[in-house]
Amino acid sequence: MKKLLTLAGLLLMQGLLLAQQPFTNGRLKVSDNKRYLVHQNGTPFFWLGDTAWELFHRLNREEADQYLKRRAEQGFTVVQAVALAEFDGLKEQNPYGEVPLINNDPATPNEAYFKHVDYIVDKAAQYGIVIGFLPTWGDKVFKNSWGQGPEIFNQGNALVYGRYIGNRYKNRDNIVWILGGDRNPRDGSQDVAIWRAMADGIQEGVGGTDKALITYHPQPNGMEGGASKWFQNEPWFDFNMHQNGHCRFTPMYDHITVSYNSQPTKPTMDAEPIYEDHPVCFNAKDLGTSNAYDVRLYAYLDLFAGAHGHTYGCHDIWQMYSAKRPAVNNPHIFWQEALDLPGANQMSHVKRLLTARPLLDRVPDQSLIVENDLGAAERIQATRGNDYAFVYTAIGKPFTVNPGKISGKTIKATWFDPRTGKTQPAGTFDNQKPQQFAPPSKGYGQDWVLVLDDTARNYTAL
Repeated sequence: MKKLLTLAGLLLMQGLLLAQQPFTNGRLKVSDNKRYLVHQNGTPFFWLGDTAWELFHRLNREEADQYLKRRAEQGFTVVQAVALAEFDGLKEQNPYGEVPLINNDPATPNEAYFKHVDYIVDKAAQYGIVIGFLPTWGDKVFKNSWGQGPEIFNQGNALVYGRYIGNRYKNRDNIVWILGGDRNPRDGSQDVAIWRAMADGIQEGVGGTDKALITYHPQPNGMEGGASKWFQNEPWFDFNMHQNGHCRFTPMYDHITVSYNSQPTKPTMDAEPIYEDHPVCFNAKDLGTSNAYDVRLYAYLDLFAGAHGHTYGCHDIWQMYSAKRPAVNNPHIFWQEALDLPGANQMSHVKRLLTARPLLDRVPDQSLIVENDLGAAERIQATRGNDYAFVYTAIGKPFTVNPGKISGKTIKATWFDPRTGKTQPAGTFDNQKPQQFAPPSKGYGQDWVLVLDDTARNYTAL
């Protein structure tokens, strides 16, 4: 018996080590230059997220495992999910017959419900995935003109609930806290005070302000500065988030620029761009449904405009659409099939490109190119490090690169295909004079990235 117990203990220890191994670099924090996220030991972290808002609420353990495993295989590093979910999340039971709160009271969470959340958080850690943890969807603070609610939060119970979840997950390194849940604070309301109280509770629960990385997920209205419009000077607000409203050709790069330049300096990103397979602007009849090109376009434009990372989304997946659950805004396929839509698989190319060169010294720089002020439909967006640069052209439009923006007497150029991740050489050039480039193809859906490297650096080929 003693030997069996010892063996069981060893197996348990091995399981714990497996769960901890992806986060041996420690939990996430803001980088020293205030532009990126890094692990505790300074290792850069690239945020490639997915919006799985109903993950905790609608999937059982086997389904959650299937979802997380596939997203890990595709290179995703973050999954955004909600504890008190949007779809009648206080009354509609999870797959095990549990609701999150007793008597809809944030001060009395249901232990059985949160054990299921625990399982998913820990399973994500095994796959090396960070959970962007939303304590609640915003309709539980206020419904506005939509949302099921009910409105259950005030400053007092927001503090208590924040303290509870903070304490519950204080030893998980794969947690980033996301307040807001698709709501902008109303003028003259207590909304900001409620979110502040919840943030204070989380920080108390985890054991200190330096142990909780917290942000806020807003709506698209008033989006010029994203969530920074309300929270830029809040001490708990570590980095900024935007949402674009699921429309085509919104100039999100301008909104990213506003928050990038806001003071004090904080990382910024688009946390809810147009979803794949989504009714464009919620009007499929006139505008159709979004495709892989739509989601690629925002990923590259946002990142090159200064975002530290990017969140992908899919209309069929955020709601975990299946035959067992009601649908919202006419999804087309069940979530299991949607896992392999083209845009989702193409996100791995985004990650591979951005992490192939030094991440932390990358800055947006439209002065790299002459054609630097085009609209979103034909946009050309540039970003660079000290000795490399990336230029994205949305429809393969030719452009001219200005010299001397990166180091090196000569520059090696490579075309990177966002659809396939494949490359082709574009020549070697003098870094002392302007150089024109024409992508291999042009037209709708023919986006390309030009990679420019200081030849003396001998960077590994993509």
